[in-house]
Amino acid sequence: MSTATGKMALALASAALLFLYGPTGATAQTEGDTINLGAAVSLTGKYSVNGKNTKDGYDLAIKRLNEMGGVKVGGKSYKLKIVYYDDESTPARGAQLAERLINQDGVKFLLGAYSSGLTKAIAPITEKYKVPHVEGNGAARELFTEGYKYLFGVLSTSDYYLRDAVNMAAEVAKENGRDPKSMKIAMAFENDPFSLDVRAGILEAAKKHGMKVLVDDKLPPEINDMAATLTKVKAVKPDLLLVSGHEKGATLLVRQTSEMKIDVPIVATTHCDSAKIAETMGKQAEGILCASQWDRTLAYKDKWFGSADDYAKTFQKEFNYPAPYQAAESTASVLVFADAFQRAGSLDPAKVRDAIAKTDVMTFYGPIKFDETGKNTKKPMVLYQVQGGDYKVVFPSKWAETKIKYPRKLPTN
Repeated sequence: MSTATGKMALALASAALLFLYGPTGATAQTEGDTINLGAAVSLTGKYSVNGKNTKDGYDLAIKRLNEMGGVKVGGKSYKLKIVYYDDESTPARGAQLAERLINQDGVKFLLGAYSSGLTKAIAPITEKYKVPHVEGNGAARELFTEGYKYLFGVLSTSDYYLRDAVNMAAEVAKENGRDPKSMKIAMAFENDPFSLDVRAGILEAAKKHGMKVLVDDKLPPEINDMAATLTKVKAVKPDLLLVSGHEKGATLLVRQTSEMKIDVPIVATTHCDSAKIAETMGKQAEGILCASQWDRTLAYKDKWFGSADDYAKTFQKEFNYPAPYQAAESTASVLVFADAFQRAGSLDPAKVRDAIAKTDVMTFYGPIKFDETGKNTKKPMVLYQVQGGDYKVVFPSKWAETKIKYPRKLPTN
């Protein structure tokens, strides 16, 4: 661990202690003219990078809403505040903290944790206590097949993350005079609900196009070496290499495909923006495709932040790093609550829940409208490619900034 990284970890741990011991049993649903929301986020542990993205997204939404006068509920204006705890990237801890927020802190409205695994652990708690739970970072579709009435996700479910990489490959094949059925796939996944759902979406798309899967591996638990998988890839020469392993998986894929000279025409992963592969990995990252929930170039606008690009500029100014989609969807989760509070005209959790269920709003992040399972059915995913050290939207074609560079040329050092 570098000195800078060590200092950051220490700062986050200190912040976590403040979050842990700051609130008391006196905290309630409201404090005077302030509505309390609660959130367990990953300030430490393996999801700490995206945990920070999540918290930053929440904090920016709260700051903007409060600057605009807060939210008006039944004729009275309220400011918003978030009670935080560090879930340590552990599902059991997340569930424990959700209980604490509800039972000890009196919080009646919960924002989501980072990752499908933590969301899966917390959802039964919020359902049990009938606490509205709006999340932007738990994408596993199994979250929305359990019949939960209080869980709502603003993001596209995880089976859609790399599905479009397969659809795009079929399109590219036709453009190059090939039958999509001749395209061959190699893939590797972290053994978590999110990544396994990404895998299911790929398999469904591959079946639709008649493509064959030649390598279907799991990444090691620590996501520190995928040489065994890449050795197979080198031997079978697939047309697509698809990986889902959060930031560590994205970074590992870029580094080891370069080191082992793995030459595959289409290479796609999840989480490459939050892993900052374009910013930190130079030529090694060129040509890598990445699934994204959101991009600053998309033509979405709202009354809170303006355009997607306006949001990105505001975020960069506030936190001094580019806005990843994990932050954007977290901000959007808070906006859903703000919109629902006003339409409900009440802070009664049941009435707020019903208002959330009827959400139909455009945000800088995209359109949000929930189906009966709590999924946002209106917002599409996008694919971008690292080109010239930047992320460029290349699919779907109607939102593309530029054309995909195909085949990906193995970068030379």
